[in-house]
Amino acid sequence: MPRKSKSMSMSKWSLVMVACGFIFLMPADQAQAQTQSQGCPARPASGTVVADPFNIVSQNGALTAQFVLGHSVDGSGYTHFCYKYQAPGQVVEAPTLRVNPGDVLNLNVVDGIKNNNGTTKMNMAAPTGPICGDGGAATVNATNVHFHGMNVAPVCHQDDVIDTLIQPGSPGFQFNVPIPSTQPPGLYWYHPHVHGFTEFQVNGGAAGALIVGGMEKVRPEVAGLTERVFVVRQQYLVPWIPGPYLLTLNYQVAPFLGVAPIIQMKPGEKQFWRVANATIQDFLQLQIQVNGTLQPMELIALDGYPLAATRNQTTILVPPAGRAEFIVQAPATGNAVFFTDTYNTGPTGNLDLSQSLASIQTSSPTEAATTQMPKSTPPSADGIKFLSLAQQPATIQRNLFFSEEFGGTNGPIQFYITVDGQKQKVFEPNEAPVITTKVGAIEDWTIENRALETHAFHIHQIHFRVLEIDGKPAPTNDLRDTIEIPYWSGSGPYHSVKVRMDFSDPTTAGTFLFHCHILLHEDLGMMHKILVNP
Repeated sequence: MPRKSKSMSMSKWSLVMVACGFIFLMPADQAQAQTQSQGCPARPASGTVVADPFNIVSQNGALTAQFVLGHSVDGSGYTHFCYKYQAPGQVVEAPTLRVNPGDVLNLNVVDGIKNNNGTTKMNMAAPTGPICGDGGAATVNATNVHFHGMNVAPVCHQDDVIDTLIQPGSPGFQFNVPIPSTQPPGLYWYHPHVHGFTEFQVNGGAAGALIVGGMEKVRPEVAGLTERVFVVRQQYLVPWIPGPYLLTLNYQVAPFLGVAPIIQMKPGEKQFWRVANATIQDFLQLQIQVNGTLQPMELIALDGYPLAATRNQTTILVPPAGRAEFIVQAPATGNAVFFTDTYNTGPTGNLDLSQSLASIQTSSPTEAATTQMPKSTPPSADGIKFLSLAQQPATIQRNLFFSEEFGGTNGPIQFYITVDGQKQKVFEPNEAPVITTKVGAIEDWTIENRALETHAFHIHQIHFRVLEIDGKPAPTNDLRDTIEIPYWSGSGPYHSVKVRMDFSDPTTAGTFLFHCHILLHEDLGMMHKILVNP
């Protein structure tokens, strides 16, 4: 969506609420005073060595923790949202949750935000259906948690983001999420999913990594390697208005000008990198460059699902919400650059500019906290979900499409995702599901992009297998939970993907969502419900 220009300086102002195209500002010093007691931890200085997030590891089949949602405004006027965790001797932000298949994730979430300048006066309508948590209206101060990519139940206390709201001042809300024994090992992530305010809270930084262990059992190439977890986030002074915007790597700003974050490796060392695109809209084209020359990366997994066979790529495209896991080798001498290349999202999209995410230094031993992957064990893919999905015939064919509608020359844009044959409409929290299916169904969905900007299709609860790109067999039948669909040029055929959905698992019975994962588009209605009957 095009951003409107703004002549006023934003350096002394803070965005206090965004919803349905409305923006409210207040002086940053006033916002800081109001949020001092609920503030987020200090974030690392730019140009320093990148440390991995703090780890919380499951013990005896369970991971038990408490998060407190915080809010503050930094000295530059950037609004921060954060999930805070009380670690021994320190409060840390967005720790990595590490579980194993068959574990239980017990996460208590408390909303520690206090009212900010009356922001609760503007909100989304309260849902009229079942209430999970505190109920009430969806506001910028309310929260919940989506366990992105996890094949868990869309029910209360697990992954029901439609009806779950946690309000400020309540005792908190307990998530009890059984991790399926068949959950693919890999990188997932957690983030708020309050309709109308998802972009704002994720833009503020309330998101972190969730890792399901066992990758070395499926892909022994990573066994024994040093593991790094990198979460790429994005922050705007005001979402929807042109710049300045900044990518961050584990909360460290990656500036267009100035000193980049530093990743340290030993000369010639191989490491296993797990990278999550937790930006609100950027399509990352990840590269490793040595003296301007692209270096191969050995791709291990996408969207938490290990590949059937690894492959070497010099560029790995990761759409918003996607994840990529790959092996990187440092040069024998000299330094390298972790880079994201320019990505054109179309005439009405936002150009994702090329920039360095970090400098890779090989002149000194690794100092940042890292994790050693377990030593090699016999590989096994037994019991991994969706393994034979490509061989199963589809019982239903569906066609969907992304589209946009302009309200005049410089008016607002409506964002739609539509089932072919139905009326275009924006998402409403109380709407009926636009698709109804049943446990056991295997469906092929062809999703077109009829808009002049690229969109990122995501569905909750399941992975899908990529079958076709633009009507031709996909070169790789990867399993994904998020995939990019390029923009329409204005003439000729629409770009499309054809994917296979497997609803065989009774765990996923219920109502859940599919949407564009450009978070502004999602918040403004490019989303709908699907009901899977038992």
